[in-house]
Amino acid sequence: MTGQSLQFASAVSTFPETKVAVEQTCQQILDKLDGSVDLAFVFFSLDHASNVAQLARDVAKKLGTANVLGCTGESIVGRGQEIEEGPAFSLWAASLPDVKLQTMQLQFERTADGSPISGWPEDLEDKWPDGSSLLMLGEPFTFPADVLLERVNEEHAGVPVVGGMASGGHSPGMNRLVLGEQSFTEGAVAVLLSGDIELRTIVSQGCRPIGSHFIVTKAERNIIFELGGKPALQQLQEIFDQLANREKAMVQEGLHIGQVVSEYQDTFEQGDFLVRNVLGIEEDGSIVVGGYVRVGQTVQFHIRDGESADGELKQLLAATRDDHSAEPLGGLLFTCNGRGTRLFSEPHHDALAIQQTLGDLPLAGLFAQGEIGPVGGRNFVHGFTASIALLQRKRQNEQVSN
Repeated sequence: MTGQSLQFASAVSTFPETKVAVEQTCQQILDKLDGSVDLAFVFFSLDHASNVAQLARDVAKKLGTANVLGCTGESIVGRGQEIEEGPAFSLWAASLPDVKLQTMQLQFERTADGSPISGWPEDLEDKWPDGSSLLMLGEPFTFPADVLLERVNEEHAGVPVVGGMASGGHSPGMNRLVLGEQSFTEGAVAVLLSGDIELRTIVSQGCRPIGSHFIVTKAERNIIFELGGKPALQQLQEIFDQLANREKAMVQEGLHIGQVVSEYQDTFEQGDFLVRNVLGIEEDGSIVVGGYVRVGQTVQFHIRDGESADGELKQLLAATRDDHSAEPLGGLLFTCNGRGTRLFSEPHHDALAIQQTLGDLPLAGLFAQGEIGPVGGRNFVHGFTASIALLQRKRQNEQVSN
């Protein structure tokens, strides 16, 4: 036991019996880590959901920590693999000396005074420790993550929030969340990290822009009436007419619009936009999008395909690898349930891309029903996105546990 190093480990089991899957993965974790387990994440398919109460107790007991967070996933991520069918149980754990961890179970409560989030530890009601980061798992039918993110963006500017919404369940009550030895069917679970640890983020939205960017000149809520002083549909039609046939087909299959996050730039490129779906086109030529738009905002139409998503993710991973800062020691991947083999021609795409670019670091995660991560310094809920949390020590020369 070194007592000095950040250490991470991960393990996956596809064994259908929950008790066996827990025993297999917990033993592998304990064999790999020299220090005590301070934090763990567990992601499991719905095959294990009926046993979640026992699962939570067993994982916490075997690893010797109450800092266990987890949720159900339609598909489950492990080290270099994405298990899209059948039972799967993925466990990720860390030994974190000199790191402060504050776990919480959050609830959304509608009140006459607004829509507050309850469940914050008392010492986090006001100022958060410098250098904090938040990892969060939410239940999509009962917890509006965008409400929480809006609060964090306003009150704790610069704090990254990374995570995902539980998936697999298609109605309220089907998804499961885990915190410590307890399980829940609603709300969110989260952990705030501070101290001698740094969380780096990669948010790959998998889209590329087409045509020119425009200034929104007339809009209301999530409806764009005019772009650059012309009807929105007219501007889109002019772009569409100039596209190659393959790109025209992509527009017809699914169109997106990117909203520039920071207007203080002379040029805008892939990655400078918060991408939202185009939900429809009205008879009057207005365009309905999946997010509020304001007059004066810069936007650009986007398209998404496997090639674009592959290129962007690999570019972002390479930039992280080449920036000469501390080496990532462990990672969590929250990728959209619309990715995987639904988007790419080969399986395990996102998990393998991480492994091939950043090395064989311990990794776990899920295919989420909404991915959380920062773009342009502000936190958002995304769709069709790969949001990655990479953890490392603030000072270098640490070694990962294999």
